[in-house]
Amino acid sequence: MTEITKAKAKLWSRIGARAVFGQAILECAKERDDFYVLSADLAQSSGLARFRSEFPERMINTGIAEQNMIGVAAGLAKDGTNVFATSFSPFVTMRACEQVRMNMGYMQLNIKTVGLGSGLIMAQLGNSHFGLEDGSMMRAIPGMTVVNPADGAAIIKTVEALCDFKGPVYLRLTGGPGLPIVYEEDFLFEIGKAISVREGKDISIIAAGTMVYYARKAAEFLAGKGIDAAVLDMHTIKPLDTEAVMEQLDKKLIVTVEEASIVGGLGSAVAETLAPVAQKPPQLMLGIRDFFPHAGSYGYLLEQCRLTAEQIAEDILKALN
Repeated sequence: MTEITKAKAKLWSRIGARAVFGQAILECAKERDDFYVLSADLAQSSGLARFRSEFPERMINTGIAEQNMIGVAAGLAKDGTNVFATSFSPFVTMRACEQVRMNMGYMQLNIKTVGLGSGLIMAQLGNSHFGLEDGSMMRAIPGMTVVNPADGAAIIKTVEALCDFKGPVYLRLTGGPGLPIVYEEDFLFEIGKAISVREGKDISIIAAGTMVYYARKAAEFLAGKGIDAAVLDMHTIKPLDTEAVMEQLDKKLIVTVEEASIVGGLGSAVAETLAPVAQKPPQLMLGIRDFFPHAGSYGYLLEQCRLTAEQIAEDILKALN
């Protein structure tokens, strides 16, 4: 198990989500030999260059052919072997959706599909590379687990957990170099169990991925306005920690925040959990609305989608008033 320290958290923040994933896989490979890693000609971009160099017999480059990559992963996983198949999020989910649906969802093979550069971090490359709908699509596939870790330390914990997790998983990686830090010391991580990042009695903000950091910053802003906001890191979007959601029923407002489309994502999952409940607080869904954002810098895209900490706090204040 990798030790979580402030120094390492700063390093992971500096190098970004993809490089941290590569480090996590490399460290796991040094301790075990029971998994393969596949890349759609993106070893360097996936942070897998060192893994490829040190464990070439366990690394397969399928070329820019995500559908074929999932097929190769299925062949390797037929005997229960764990396989990590990596590419940019829209290509490994939408381009290969049928193969993911059949080989992972239907056949329940032990494949971990890793969506690199999800959300808005691909910035100037535009909507062909943005991960807007990927989580929603993967969540809709029966039997699929969907995980969106908050920061570098959470990515390390997630990869370590997935090495022992049986079944198909979509690992959604958001954020790049300069990845905001949420965890600076060791913490308990379990697939399917939310983490309390901040206690609060007035409202609850449930977030995933990079938005956990922005949700916490928004909570700090709201505290200055006299609003005590709890923040939950709902890293596992499916299966959702419904118990953690139900514990928020005493709040004035439940807010969901995601760097993803609000159609079918974390907000929808929470709403589905709350739907049968007669007495419940209202829910505010914050995320990427039903549109394609105009390409630009990452900061510009967050502002365009109203996902900065200040904008999140502003929209919460509007909902409360």
